[in-house]
Amino acid sequence: MNSANMTVRSCALDLFRIQCWKHSFPSTRRRLDWRMCVGHPIILAPHGRLSAQVTKAANLYGCTILAVGGVQSRLAAERRRVRRSDVLPGIAGIPVHRPRPPRSWPFEPALEWERFGYLCRRFGKVSDRLASMKSSGLIMQPCAEGIIISMPSTAPCSAHAAPWVLAATILGSSLAFIDGTVVNVALPALQSNLNATVLDVQWVVEAYALLLAALLLVGGSLGDVYGRKRIYVLGVAVFAAASACCGFALNINQLISARAVQGIGAALLVPGSLAIISASFRGHDRGRAIGTWSGLTAMTTAVGPVLGGWLIEHASWRWVFFVNLPVAAIVIILTLWRVPESRNPQASEGPDWVGALLAAAGLAGIVFALIESSKRTWNDPVVIAFLLVGLSALIAFLAVESRTKAPLLPVTMFRVRNFAGANLLTLFLYSALNGMFFFFPMNLIQVQNYTATAAGAALLPFIVLMSLLSRWSGGLVDRYGARRPLMFGPIVAAAGFALFALPTIGAEYWTTFFPAVVTLGLGMAITVAPLTTTVMNSAAEGRVGVASGINNAVSRLAGVLAIAILGIVMLGTFNRHLVPNLAQINVSPEIRQELKAQRIKLAAIEVPAKIDTATREAIRRSIDESFIAGFRLVMLIASGLALASAATACLVIRSRA
Repeated sequence: MNSANMTVRSCALDLFRIQCWKHSFPSTRRRLDWRMCVGHPIILAPHGRLSAQVTKAANLYGCTILAVGGVQSRLAAERRRVRRSDVLPGIAGIPVHRPRPPRSWPFEPALEWERFGYLCRRFGKVSDRLASMKSSGLIMQPCAEGIIISMPSTAPCSAHAAPWVLAATILGSSLAFIDGTVVNVALPALQSNLNATVLDVQWVVEAYALLLAALLLVGGSLGDVYGRKRIYVLGVAVFAAASACCGFALNINQLISARAVQGIGAALLVPGSLAIISASFRGHDRGRAIGTWSGLTAMTTAVGPVLGGWLIEHASWRWVFFVNLPVAAIVIILTLWRVPESRNPQASEGPDWVGALLAAAGLAGIVFALIESSKRTWNDPVVIAFLLVGLSALIAFLAVESRTKAPLLPVTMFRVRNFAGANLLTLFLYSALNGMFFFFPMNLIQVQNYTATAAGAALLPFIVLMSLLSRWSGGLVDRYGARRPLMFGPIVAAAGFALFALPTIGAEYWTTFFPAVVTLGLGMAITVAPLTTTVMNSAAEGRVGVASGINNAVSRLAGVLAIAILGIVMLGTFNRHLVPNLAQINVSPEIRQELKAQRIKLAAIEVPAKIDTATREAIRRSIDESFIAGFRLVMLIASGLALASAATACLVIRSRA
């Protein structure tokens, strides 16, 4: 058969063979027979040898040329070996038969099409499994790279514009990534400068995270319909304007309101940056772009807390927000100048506004009830009303999503066992992680007397480990499947959380907190890449991007719920320890009442200056010991949540979807 006349979309036979080599381990080499069922055309090239006619036909019909045998994959320019499960999906009704290839199978370029055979019309989960090879794990949220891989390249940029496109997306993504960590370092300064309670600083974090989690999927849909470049620029502009309002805030209420608007901007720019990379790069260039984006955003995420801590220490907490303005200006200029506009031609319908509003209302009602219950009581009519409104809105959200044609959250996807299990694991593990990120800087700055710069640098080993080990952890899926790493990783993370509960007042960082940070970083590094792979492999064809977006949103939702719930635990434990501790100190009833009124500030309580030095030191130590007691309980709960995620992997997730 003439290779020039061969059309990939009109294949008739059902399987083909290629002699190729697979390195399962460095010392093992074996010959495999590759069989594929394909509707999305894929060509396997033994050792990357392709004739000009095959390459031309592949480009004409949109085929992906995938080199096997340890040669670079043209799928996404990823230098790694291909697993059998990546290209051999199980198809209902088609028996799996792998005949043993002959000992010698000479390669003749003139007969390449005969060597390739024919591609079957039916298609299983090949593209999803191949896309899973690119998951490497990010610093915080999982599945971000999965979103990039799953989208088609609709507006490829020129080689001259490519660096500018990358610069615009990396800087824009860094705005949101850094903000999620730097603000936690600034919380003690907010308490002292704005006379804020712990509930107030909870809202500073929650207002941003809640709207980001609720509107993240909407932001992606808006870009598909109205143009990704346009929505991305709008998101960066909104984020920058809200950052300026945060910096100029005169009181805590103004800051909370500005943070809510900042969350809306982040919900537009975060998915927009990922979609622009996907639309602007393809093939080999996309793989390089993903690697550059991952590496540089990891670097900015690592440097951000240290820089933010330095600004807090030597300037003001306001500069944590003002520093966003020049970066946002550069992003807008680069985007308008060099980034091509792109849309999703299949996105005919607009975003699911009803679902988005119900999700936001439901989360807001529940979070308000949880946070305010610490100041009021669970019997308070306001708390009960908001709790009922939140639960009703979430029930209505599920009902609407199950009936709409273009749902924000396709609830049917959770019928897939691995997808439901992966998201439940994400909810448990990231709840623990976000709880630690919220309270750990308070412990370092207010109790251990660290500077803001030192507190920002305390988590650097965590970020560095996740960056360095992400590729290695992705290879664990090849060797052991997804289930084992998803069991072992959270167990290691649980040990890390437990180590955070050991240090006392005046603990030395290198002998106490550093081992905890390293252990936690190792556990998360083992977990994130296999988690991303599991989510992507469990999704049906055409829904990999949706699955990745849902898992990313679940990780952010976990933070919203964790800070609200663990805040109740922390405040309750603090109060239970502080009252008897103060009873043992000989102070006047007026002083005791003044201290009791400030309990809602936790370790930021201001000790009255009109008492003697010895009594003041005794009160301060009682406050610090009460905070440590609450922090220990929160970390033990976090350890339990990590173990619950390991149990979820053991009981729910299967190694092969």
